[in-house]
Amino acid sequence: MSGLSELGRFSEPAVLILISLAGGPRHGYAMQDDIEDLAGERPGPGTLYGAIRRLEERGYIEALPETERRKPYRLTDAGRAALTAELERMRAVASTGLRRLAAA
Repeated sequence: MSGLSELGRFSEPAVLILISLAGGPRHGYAMQDDIEDLAGERPGPGTLYGAIRRLEERGYIEALPETERRKPYRLTDAGRAALTAELERMRAVASTGLRRLAAA
């Protein structure tokens, strides 16, 4: 399985979308709200829907049936595994950085 790092500069929006969907299915606008609460920045529609498309192509998320003209998405098992791996990688990097700062 390939990781989220293959998304290059799009990896941060992808991680935030996966984190949002880890809380349950959401449509795009609800993801924008959730990501803004989480990260303090609201992704624009182009960034959001571009990342959603790439995540869906890789099988990390899947669309659910539309309700009231809104298309919700949910995390797949592959998406959960990719997110877990990426968050573990981020934790290791942050831990090392904090250890080095404390020792400086």
